[in-house]
Amino acid sequence: MRRHWLLGVFLVAGTALRVLATVAYQPGIIYVDSQQYLNNMELLRPDQLNPIGYSIALKPLVALGGTTLVVIVQHLVGLLLGVAVYALARRLTVCRWLSALAAAPLLLDAYQVQIEQNVMAETLFDVLLVGVLWLLLGKSSWQAAAAAGLLVGAAFAVRAIGITLLCAVVLYLAVVAWRRVLVAIAGFAVVFGAYVGYFHAETGRWGFTGAGSQVLYGRTAVVADCSKVSLKQLCPKEPRLGVDQYAHNPLPAGATTEQATAFAHEVIKNQPLDVTWAALKDFAKGFAPTRTTSPNDVPLSRWQFQLTYPNLQDINTAAFAVKYGGQEPQVMHTPAAILRAYQLNGGYASGALLGLGVLIALAAAVRAKELRMAALFPAAAGVILLLGSAAFEFSWRYQLPALVFFPLAGAIGLRAILGKDQARPALAAYPDAVDSQATQGFQPTFAPIVVVIAAYNEAGGIGPVLANMPRTCSGLPVDVLVVVDGATDNTAEIAQQADASVVVAKSNRGQGAALRLGYHVAASGGAQYIVTTDADGQYDNDELAVLLQPILDDEADFVTGSRRLGAEDADSRLRWLGVRVFAVLASILTRHRLTDTSFGFRAMRADLATAVTLREPQYQSSELLLGALARKARVVELPMTMRRRGDGTSKKGPGLVYGANYARVMTTTWLREYVLRRARRTPSGRTA
Repeated sequence: MRRHWLLGVFLVAGTALRVLATVAYQPGIIYVDSQQYLNNMELLRPDQLNPIGYSIALKPLVALGGTTLVVIVQHLVGLLLGVAVYALARRLTVCRWLSALAAAPLLLDAYQVQIEQNVMAETLFDVLLVGVLWLLLGKSSWQAAAAAGLLVGAAFAVRAIGITLLCAVVLYLAVVAWRRVLVAIAGFAVVFGAYVGYFHAETGRWGFTGAGSQVLYGRTAVVADCSKVSLKQLCPKEPRLGVDQYAHNPLPAGATTEQATAFAHEVIKNQPLDVTWAALKDFAKGFAPTRTTSPNDVPLSRWQFQLTYPNLQDINTAAFAVKYGGQEPQVMHTPAAILRAYQLNGGYASGALLGLGVLIALAAAVRAKELRMAALFPAAAGVILLLGSAAFEFSWRYQLPALVFFPLAGAIGLRAILGKDQARPALAAYPDAVDSQATQGFQPTFAPIVVVIAAYNEAGGIGPVLANMPRTCSGLPVDVLVVVDGATDNTAEIAQQADASVVVAKSNRGQGAALRLGYHVAASGGAQYIVTTDADGQYDNDELAVLLQPILDDEADFVTGSRRLGAEDADSRLRWLGVRVFAVLASILTRHRLTDTSFGFRAMRADLATAVTLREPQYQSSELLLGALARKARVVELPMTMRRRGDGTSKKGPGLVYGANYARVMTTTWLREYVLRRARRTPSGRTA
């Protein structure tokens, strides 16, 4: 769990939510559809509103432990679904923090937890959705395609809307492995054909669902132009109600289901754009930033935790709770109140963020060379599924599959855009194997002040930096330590010729790994103060005395330059903006005003540099800064100069890559240092 600590945090929180739900509502929540599922366990009638798949799964669980066992199993499955999404993302080389964020909505969304507490088919449906993703994204074989088709058939048998997933599967396979399209269709046909055959055997007619004419009537009744239809008796009165009221209430007096079907077909024929636009508007509602109820929609409160047992106005609810749950329905007020407060105060995945996941997946499909289809498939599957649901009506319940698809699509898409660099593993505790090999037999004695420089293929620029380095500062001698991070050029030889001490790491791990190694080597060699600068000539060595003076005067433990307080020759508007955005973010997280979190010219006490937890191999500047602040170090910013690189190219990647990784490091460092480890002291015992 140390390697997967962020997922662990989400799992603990998700488990707590589910325990509260299980305790709060006993013996599980009985919704009107729950009654249909429970009633149909014995008869298994395929012509009901809901398919029989969930009723089949319910029967053994109800027999063993009633509806209480049903919701407990659903909660456990909900946690496992989060782990499965995380594992799939990791299998696709998405880094741990981004994989954890992909799993977080399934684990932490209060509406997901609430639906798991209902005796409803959604959790089993999610299992099948995740299974399809694993089969098609995790493997590439004929068997996987066939199994995916079978699971799509099973999804249809649990929720009829699952049939729409076949479109996404066919489109995906047509691009990545077109010869397997027929195999997937055959797998689906096995289940679908068996279901249709069972339907005919039970009812004497061909079909596959009991949800038919009135569902279609509900969608068309809300937009019907009564002047254009012949069946005037079926045209709704004004003011119009919502789809749900027309689809689930009795038809107008004297009307038959056949007439309702004819009416719906006539409206679709005469007003195809109106019907389409109504469905698209309902589809778009799922991407709203917050969850609210639009006029005439299914009430959002239906899927919210209540302080009283839901649906008791239905006289059958209590009877079903006793019959299948073994007790009268009851609510424990305190856990119910906690869940309700969490849910109503932002404890859910914003539709806008889910939409962002779709957009990132689309961007990856356009820009990235690898994983483009892996990102596009869950995005397309989710969009197709939600469009199919919106063709019937809008309900926040029908939006829950987005928690499976869209965060995963966004995570894979971001990985595809950023490349593999963002998935570089965290460093092991110092010293790791590379550190030990680099320092073997290296035991120098250093001056009180040591300037540490991390260098990777900097042969063209490091010479002038070393030549212009002051040898004394405020009357104290200065030594230079160059850590060569797996370079393939003659950086080490140039540094040695300039009388710098040189440590060579055999493999290229990143600037953060090199600097951490340098801190420990300098401190073990007797350094009292450590300064960092870059090997590319961006910083002014003449400002060394100014940088160190607050520490030498015992007014600070950590001093960092700031290009915003000083001067900058900016070569990127995106990076210029990023410096300001991350300064604001860091100031909010640490409650310490900062103007520049990534300035590489810094000075610190040696004992502080070696005490801060450093695990980031590349994007390390905010990790060190936030770690020092978390230890109550006295941090000071001073105006400094930053020039353009004197030679070579940046190792940090394009601006978008750098920004995404920098945000990751800053937020995960804050979680680790401020949330998980609150009590910290500096080695000298000083407090801020």
